[in-house]
Amino acid sequence: MQADARLEIEYLRRRYAKATDLIGTGADEAVAEGRNIYHAIFTPDVFLTTAGTAGDPLVANGPEEWVDVVLGALGDYSATQHLIGTQIVDIKSLETDASGAVRSGEALLESYLQAWHEKLSDGTVWVFIGTYVDRVTFSAEGGWQIAESTLHQLSGETRLLGAL
Repeated sequence: MQADARLEIEYLRRRYAKATDLIGTGADEAVAEGRNIYHAIFTPDVFLTTAGTAGDPLVANGPEEWVDVVLGALGDYSATQHLIGTQIVDIKSLETDASGAVRSGEALLESYLQAWHEKLSDGTVWVFIGTYVDRVTFSAEGGWQIAESTLHQLSGETRLLGAL
């Protein structure tokens, strides 16, 4: 049971990366697809924030506010790719029924991130390196979902496109 739960929990961040890149395009259909993914992977009252980033932290309550944050943060970029690397799941509680189906649970998820942000207007790529720290819960309505998330920036740099 725990192995299945771990895999489902890990996939939340992988799906998040895809959704974020879709939203970052700014194209209506892609934003709608990304929005739908956010609603599937986040609880309706999810709290999201950033820490250790330049400027004020980004903060949102709920998936819709985070869509707005992402649109604002990625609006100047012509392309992005969010790569999820090492992931560690620490299951805090897991209750199953007689057939082994999950009834409730809570876990912590840490996911390493490398995000590439291309800006053709000035010929640069901004590379962001960080870690997502998430509190994840299970409900009968939503399955495993992220209930609280903090993105910690560890490093970053701006590079010229095509530079060796």
